[in-house]
Amino acid sequence: MSFFLGLVMGITVGIGLIVMFVRSENSRSKRRSDLATTIAAFARMTVEDSRKILPSQFYPSWVVFSQRQKLTWLNRHLTKIWPYVNEAASELIKTNVEPILEQYRPIILSSLKFSKFTLGTVAPQFTAYQEWRVTVTITIFYCLNQLTGNRIGMRQGLKKGVSIIEHGADGITLELDLQWDGNPSIVLDINTRLGVALPVQVKDIGFTGVFRLIFKPLVDEFPCFGAVCYSLRQKKKLDLTLKVIGGDISTIPGIADAIKDTIENAIEDSITWPVRKIIPILPGDYSDLELKPVGTLEVKLVQAKELTNKDIIGKSDPFAVVYIRPLPKRMKTSKTINNQLNPVWNEHFEFIVEDASTQHLVVKIYDDEGLQASELIGCAQVQLHELEPGKVKDVWLKLVKDLDVQKDTKNRGQVHLELLYVPFGMENGFTNPFAPKFSMTSLEKVLKSGADGIEVTENGNSAMQKRKEVIIRGVLSVTVISAEDLPAVDIMGKADPYVVLILKKSDIRNKTRVVNDSLNPVWNQTFDFVVEDGLHDMLILEVWDHDTFGKDYMGRCILTLTRVILEGEYKDTFQLDGAKSGRLNLHLKWMPQPIYRDRE
Repeated sequence: MSFFLGLVMGITVGIGLIVMFVRSENSRSKRRSDLATTIAAFARMTVEDSRKILPSQFYPSWVVFSQRQKLTWLNRHLTKIWPYVNEAASELIKTNVEPILEQYRPIILSSLKFSKFTLGTVAPQFTAYQEWRVTVTITIFYCLNQLTGNRIGMRQGLKKGVSIIEHGADGITLELDLQWDGNPSIVLDINTRLGVALPVQVKDIGFTGVFRLIFKPLVDEFPCFGAVCYSLRQKKKLDLTLKVIGGDISTIPGIADAIKDTIENAIEDSITWPVRKIIPILPGDYSDLELKPVGTLEVKLVQAKELTNKDIIGKSDPFAVVYIRPLPKRMKTSKTINNQLNPVWNEHFEFIVEDASTQHLVVKIYDDEGLQASELIGCAQVQLHELEPGKVKDVWLKLVKDLDVQKDTKNRGQVHLELLYVPFGMENGFTNPFAPKFSMTSLEKVLKSGADGIEVTENGNSAMQKRKEVIIRGVLSVTVISAEDLPAVDIMGKADPYVVLILKKSDIRNKTRVVNDSLNPVWNQTFDFVVEDGLHDMLILEVWDHDTFGKDYMGRCILTLTRVILEGEYKDTFQLDGAKSGRLNLHLKWMPQPIYRDRE
């Protein structure tokens, strides 16, 4: 009897414990769910919501001040000192900008100078800049740490009015939005090559951009930094009006646009980042802060595909403009490919890099309209910090209408680039690809120690560095192994495919045999090409369907020789362009015979 009583009690207690455990877990789960909902609600709160919930004495600073009010203190003081800034800066700007205007003077003008230059009575306004939010130890904390020897902490998190984007032991960089709707008094004395003198007034300037300040180096004496550098980090908008005093500027066609382009080029060349102006605060050598080239960027513009057609009759005539800094002397233009939406350029350009961490390469594709202004098809950009120094990057970039627009749903085509960033003095931080012992993973692996030759005079006392151009000569062996999933072009749902191999620069052609009634043909045929200039040549493989009374185009692959030159040999599968489906399986091998010749 006691056994059965104990059994019943044990079962009852067990069931009770299980029920209590389940209810406890359900309660904990509900509390966690409620907490998550509350946190999510707080995350969606706006400033106005916070004002309704919190009493005014408990407002944090980011609720009290609006985005524009955060820098009121700075704008108020700038307004007070602006008459003195105008007096001091006007002559300085005039002196520094005039030579740059002369440098970019349009060919239709014989002279371009300031006859009057004042910045006016309206001071610029600094507003919030929200792109960067990082935690740093600010200058005063650095100074206190240096002077007291103690580590003094700082509350983490920054107001968005001032953006501090870099930190470390050597300097601090701040970025602020700058807006100026000015009333300057600027008069340009212009003389045309036709002998006409025009006093042109520049008025109603509207400017918006990002202003950068660099405090560097940090030191252990007040004001805690040795120099200040300033620069225009980004030019967002520049509007201005040109008016001929006592006349009409439209009487000379094109002069207004030419002057505006000259002004924009002068701004870009004189103060736009990476150009920076240095103001010494404490005595010292600040030459390391000056603008200096840090490396070169090698760009191979290979091809573009599926470009938007801008012509009503026929197809677009595309050409590309490539640049890092948008200055006429630094922009490279490709040749124009007429009546083609899938142009192949295979052109090589070289650019100087001054700040790999912030600069980017821009590619713009235009339709050549002859005597009329060219029409933009699309553009793309590559951030240089994404490139691994000393290694080639092969990229396809989607074209967009505007680089400032993040989303562009329209298909404007793609552009194919090969990029190689080589910092100066790679031996200091990187393996030097020019050295004989280098494993040769970059495009320059084909260079040997004699690529940069040294010429010594007869007395042996002086030497001159003379760069040589590398001509990559060799034999390219191409094995066309097979194709897969080719599109059906015959009535019976099959095809009779064969491949035509074309070495573009020398126009050497070969072709495989025809494989009848197959969408997955196997060839296993090898072809050898003598290549005279491997870095500037390319291989085109076109797949055709053989018919008794003609042939049908099925698609193509375009390959530069960069990869096979670097790797020596590789096997890969390539998607057919211009076809709904289809892949080519290839094996490529390179046997080099490099030669050198002096560059002109």
